[in-house]
Amino acid sequence: MRRAIVGLLAVMAAPVLAQPDFSKVEVKATKVAGTVYMLQGQGGNIGVSVGEDGIVIVDDQFAPLAPKIRAALKGITDKPIKFILNTHFHGDHTGGNIEFSKDGPIIAHENVRKRLQSGSTAAGRSTPPAPKDALPVITFNDRATVHINGEDIRAIHMPHGHTDGDAVIWFTQSNVVHMGDDFFNGTFPFVDIDNGGSVRGLSMNLEAIIAQIRDDTKVIPGHGPLGDKATLRTFAEMIRTSSAAVDAAMRSGKTLDQIKQQKVLDPWSKWASSFITVDRWADTLYRDLGGTLPPAPATSTQHH
Repeated sequence: MRRAIVGLLAVMAAPVLAQPDFSKVEVKATKVAGTVYMLQGQGGNIGVSVGEDGIVIVDDQFAPLAPKIRAALKGITDKPIKFILNTHFHGDHTGGNIEFSKDGPIIAHENVRKRLQSGSTAAGRSTPPAPKDALPVITFNDRATVHINGEDIRAIHMPHGHTDGDAVIWFTQSNVVHMGDDFFNGTFPFVDIDNGGSVRGLSMNLEAIIAQIRDDTKVIPGHGPLGDKATLRTFAEMIRTSSAAVDAAMRSGKTLDQIKQQKVLDPWSKWASSFITVDRWADTLYRDLGGTLPPAPATSTQHH
């Protein structure tokens, strides 16, 4: 979990922080269910479908980790990679696109291609446009299905959750769902309001998904350990109740500083991480609920 958060912190705070030392990262494979495995390294968790037709990977972390990801896949099967799905555009989930596009087409929501192609700013940091070879070549608006390995792998667009290009990936025969960053298992999420994200939208997305999955469905989060319906419900409840607490505080006239000083979010402090602290979650909720944040201190976002 700590490694995943450090990876996310590194990509979101670049270039202020030095890049992590990828040589020390271990990519670990875990069997989830049916055809599906999960790879954990640095950055977003990777979903994998394996079978006689080949490999489908969901997200691909950072380009320097591609050899280690390939080695982990070889430990599962000798079959080739056939398709790459991106759950959203952030670099800790799409950084490996430049390497894995050599293996097969990248599939993602239209907004993922748009934001990778144009460059973006998130959390006050700018990311330059991605090279052509890192862009999705097949895009969809609402949904796409890859029929492979006896599995119907469905990518369903979930509007305005973590970003405006989120896809939740359903491995229907294996009873596994990859949530991308619509699910941080055990910590406050990063909600990218600058790029179409919405806490209220995320909350609605989570309720819709919880209503569709079974009690025994395995749930791969964008960050954190493998989850299930119960842990997803706990995460959704945290978002709903913490948001309601900030909403009530705002309605009673409290400022953002008062919300922080009076520790309105203290009951949810166990969800804090080094990346999304209690105060940063308060910032996110306050802004999502219509409050205006004070301007951030000026920092350089120049990429060299």
